[in-house]
Amino acid sequence: MADTVEAVPQTAILDSQKNDPSFPNIWQELVWRGLIHVSTDEGELEELLAGEPITYYCGFDPTAPSLHLGNLVQLLVLRRLQLAGHKPLGLVGGSTGLIGDPRPTAERTLNTKDTVAEWVGYLKAQVSRFLSFEGENAARIVNNLDWTAPLSAIDFLREIGKHFRVGTMLRKDAVASRLSSDEGISYTEFSYQILQGMDYLELYRQYGCVLETGGSDQWGNLTSGTELIRKVEGKTVHALGTPLITNADGTKFGKSEGNAIWLDPVMCSPYTFYQFWLNTSDADVVDRLKVFTFLTRVEIEQFEASVAERPFAREAQRRLAFEVTSLVHGVDAAEKVIAASAALFGNGDLGVLDEGTLSAATAELTTAAVTAEQLGIVELLVATGLAESKSAARRTVGEGGAYVNNTKITDPDATVTVEDALHGRYFLVRRGKKNLATAVLEG
Repeated sequence: MADTVEAVPQTAILDSQKNDPSFPNIWQELVWRGLIHVSTDEGELEELLAGEPITYYCGFDPTAPSLHLGNLVQLLVLRRLQLAGHKPLGLVGGSTGLIGDPRPTAERTLNTKDTVAEWVGYLKAQVSRFLSFEGENAARIVNNLDWTAPLSAIDFLREIGKHFRVGTMLRKDAVASRLSSDEGISYTEFSYQILQGMDYLELYRQYGCVLETGGSDQWGNLTSGTELIRKVEGKTVHALGTPLITNADGTKFGKSEGNAIWLDPVMCSPYTFYQFWLNTSDADVVDRLKVFTFLTRVEIEQFEASVAERPFAREAQRRLAFEVTSLVHGVDAAEKVIAASAALFGNGDLGVLDEGTLSAATAELTTAAVTAEQLGIVELLVATGLAESKSAARRTVGEGGAYVNNTKITDPDATVTVEDALHGRYFLVRRGKKNLATAVLEG
């Protein structure tokens, strides 16, 4: 899976990315894009980010083999700050991933050390694709297992634990919600905020890191680090929490029937990924353009006008889908997906689609297995459920509404051949303009 992620060329995309010069500084642009929900002193942070380059970090825990859309928000914040001249540290949590931050309702299932180590490799590859490792402010990937593993339990308690007050820890939102639940909270998850605080202290000492970014739901963990550095080093450092991205109707963004939209193309195909963005509602699309693309304020305001004046054209959704799919999977993958979408409905050549793209594009269609003896147009329409009976199928053909692989079939006695199958297996069967199904050749 890691090889799949690294295979997508990103150099051209990184080179094309720029912050919007119409803003006086990066802080003001982050505010306009809706990326600041909570932070330490705003005035100090704005001044800090407008000044000399600083080192900052964001952490990603390997609690799954891939990052998802929520993580993409953080990756883009890292990149925007890097484009402003600052030095990013992408932390992959080889130690914190063994524990996992507290869930709101129940204890996490702990993964094995081997599994977490494998996932660390995947996440390093993913994080690396969104940052530049060249120039004076080149990114660096770090793993908190490097400084946590050598530390004994006694040393951990004496050197780090003594600076944390249980009363303060109990008041953290993630902990408080679990304490009031039937599940309670284990000492393992309770200690997570200490480990994250220690990460910030270590990065401050090693690299002079003075800013941590993360989701606003992690604010308790973010401030555990700022407080620890203040106590141990007597220094003021900063934290920035981005808002949790929700849809206009209040539902959680990036979830579909409990499934995250993953950044790994094996776990979520580029076609599915593109369609997710294409289906963004009019109420949400402008906000998504601000957060997930590098389009300028002027460009986004033009799309905002388009949504208001020509919502049926869905210009903003199509641009959003192209931009984010290109960002995550590469321009070539985005163009293949667009070609597949057009070809499904007769506006392109199905034959040019690679098997992976074709399979992903037809994944949600009704699929029927057929044999070489069932390749008559009538049999295909019935087998795929596009016609209720052979007589209904014949009427569809007679009315000019039957297609196989985008070829119109006008003879109800016509058959297709095995040689006509896409990639030797697939027949895209269509009734009219919008009713689609797939017949897959057995054997």
